[in-house]
Amino acid sequence: MDLADLNERIVLAYTGEPRNSGINNWEVTKAHINGDRVVRRNFDRIAAIAFGMRLALEKADWNEVGRLLREEWTNRKKNAPGITTPLIDKLIESTRKAGAKGAKVCGAGGGGCLFCYGPPASRAAIAEALAAGGARLLDYHIETEGLRLG
Repeated sequence: MDLADLNERIVLAYTGEPRNSGINNWEVTKAHINGDRVVRRNFDRIAAIAFGMRLALEKADWNEVGRLLREEWTNRKKNAPGITTPLIDKLIESTRKAGAKGAKVCGAGGGGCLFCYGPPASRAAIAEALAAGGARLLDYHIETEGLRLG
């Protein structure tokens, strides 16, 4: 796939809210262990979305990538109340108005970084919406070789 094309569609920002991943991860893990049907159904759906995301990325089906990202976030938020926050919801809504086709928190949620996706023509407006909402834009690039030491 064309990583340069994908990079032009992503804006990454730090929300300014530190996160406590242990709390969210424990709540979701506990619910899964206890047989919570909603959490299990959400995980099954998230796994299916990940498979679909790979296919959409390989085909450069950018509309499908955005749809799947929105669907993944919708399912993930249902797993525990602390995954999203009022600030994250506000930032996602402002990026949507700026042209983002999808957004989600990175990791366990509750704060931390926000991944936003949209067409290249909307990238600057998405970045401006995040900055105006108090988020700090992060410089990044997609790594293709993974971690290497030495």
